[in-house]
Amino acid sequence: MTLSLRHLQLSLLPERYAIVGLSPLADFPKWAAQGPFFSITRTNEELSVVVEESQVPQGIQSQSGWRVIKVHGPFVLSEVGVLASLAGPLAAAKVSVFVISTFDTDYLLVSSESLEAAVNVLERAGHSFRRSHSA
Repeated sequence: MTLSLRHLQLSLLPERYAIVGLSPLADFPKWAAQGPFFSITRTNEELSVVVEESQVPQGIQSQSGWRVIKVHGPFVLSEVGVLASLAGPLAAAKVSVFVISTFDTDYLLVSSESLEAAVNVLERAGHSFRRSHSA
């Protein structure tokens, strides 16, 4: 396995997202599976949901104001360094990320307040953004 040193294609999803942490015993919420992008993960400690802010019902505690940066794949699962090539420069710039990985690719969530800095850092690191969605 070799370290991925290639420059990656990225794009920004147009919606704003929320991150919700529920009890590990909570029923699967129907509102969590709405919209063009969502993620639901159950562990022994929690039921974690990432969904468009507009889908989160009133009274559900969440952290809102997240934007999603899509890494255009697919990548083979044995490829090394894809996430590091993105998270490393962001960490050096003190930009916090919440990462979701799928079979084909990765998604980085950054706060709306950090979005401009994140885009600038990633572009300086040699990655490029497809400008089909507005920031």
